Amino acid sequence: MTNKRQAEKIRAGNGFVAALDQSGGSTPKALALYGVPEDAYSSEAEMFDLIHAMRARIAQAPDFNGSKVIGAILFEMTMDREIGGKPSAQYLWEEREVVPFLKVDKGLEHASDGVRLMKPMPDLDALCARAARAGIFGTKMRSVIDAASATGIEAIVAQQFEVGRQILAHGLIPIIEPEVTISINDKAEAEALLLDALTRHLDALPTGTEVMLKLTLPEKAGCYDPLTRHPAVLRVVALSGGYSRDEANRRLAQNSGIVASFSRALTEGLSADQSDAEFNQTIGATIDSIHSASIAG
Repeated sequence: MTNKRQAEKIRAGNGFVAALDQSGGSTPKALALYGVPEDAYSSEAEMFDLIHAMRARIAQAPDFNGSKVIGAILFEMTMDREIGGKPSAQYLWEEREVVPFLKVDKGLEHASDGVRLMKPMPDLDALCARAARAGIFGTKMRSVIDAASATGIEAIVAQQFEVGRQILAHGLIPIIEPEVTISINDKAEAEALLLDALTRHLDALPTGTEVMLKLTLPEKAGCYDPLTRHPAVLRVVALSGGYSRDEANRRLAQNSGIVASFSRALTEGLSADQSDAEFNQTIGATIDSIHSASIAG
C-alpha cells in the first residue's frame, strides 16, 4: 500500500524532488557553500557529520513537506542515519510525506568517447536489498555526457538501463540520470542523440515496467516532451547542473511536464550561521520558487 501511495505521489504529485545526495567527492564544496570551510573538520567522519546536520536541518524545515516536495534523494550514509529521532527514510515519509530515494552509483570512470560511464557497483544487490528494508522507494545513478558522440551516448544509456533492470528486480524504481554537461558547445546535438537513445531503450522495456528519468535542462524547450508522455516513464525530473537557481527555474518553467530535482540550486543561500528563523525563511522561499517553476505550464 505504501509503495502504491508513493508511486502515485511521484506520478501525479504537485511538487519536486529534492536532491540531498552529495557524495564524498562533492561534500567539501557543498559544505563550503554552506559556510563550513575545510579547516572546520579534520576527518571524513566529521565531514559527514556536518553534511548530515545540514540535510537534517533542511528536511526538518517547516516548508519541506509533501505539499511542495514530493521526493528526496539521499546519500547512503543519510539513509543509515536518523532525522528527528527516526531512520531518515522513515522520517521523510511518515513525518513529511516525502518519498525517499537513494543514490547508488559509486562515481564515474575516466572520460572515453565523449562520456563518463559509471564505475562498477559490485555491491548493488546488497545495497538495494538494504534500501528496500529501510523503506526506500527508488534509486538514482548518474553518468555524464561531455560531447555529442552517438556511440558514447548509446553506451551511457545502455549501461543505465542495464543497471536499472537490476534495481527493478528489487522492487525499486530507478532514476536514470545521463547528465549532459551544460558548458559543452554541442549540447543541443547531444540532447537530440540522448532523446533518441532513451526512447529506444524505453520502448524495449517489458510492458508495465516504469522508470524515472533525471535530465539536464535542455537547450530547446520541449525537447524531452515525448519522454514525459512515454508509458514506461513514471516521471521526468531535471537537475540544475551548475545553473544558478534563477536560470534553472527559468529553463524549467519552459519545459512543462518536467519537475525539478535540484541539489546545489536547492541549498543556494543557506548558511550554517543562520538562525533557525533565517534558515527556515530562506529554504521556504527557495522551495516556493522551485515549486512554482516545476508546475509552470
